[in-house]
Amino acid sequence: MLRLIIKTLLTAVVVVAVSETAKRSVWLGAILAALPLTSLLALTWFWVNTRDVRSVAGLAMGIFWAVIPSLAFFPLFAWFLRIGLPFLAALSLAGAATVSFYALYYLVLGYAGMRL
Repeated sequence: MLRLIIKTLLTAVVVVAVSETAKRSVWLGAILAALPLTSLLALTWFWVNTRDVRSVAGLAMGIFWAVIPSLAFFPLFAWFLRIGLPFLAALSLAGAATVSFYALYYLVLGYAGMRL
């Protein structure tokens, strides 16, 4: 239970650090958010829990392949905001589009013979 509390607190600190940094410098906040901090934490916690090198390596490669379609979210979200959509509408539409990109991406990868 203590390990879960520590993991939760450390993860929350990272998210809060990004949002607080962005208040002072959007660019620096973006750099921190772009770092694979969540992935590093997830890989670390997964390693601590399993000590399974193959599984950790599989998770790392899964993260790599999953990042590619997620990148569509950011320019779409920014564009929706810039054309005047309200924040929640822009967030929802960009999120829905990203889910669609994921589905298409994994379909294409499947046709290419890749198994994820």
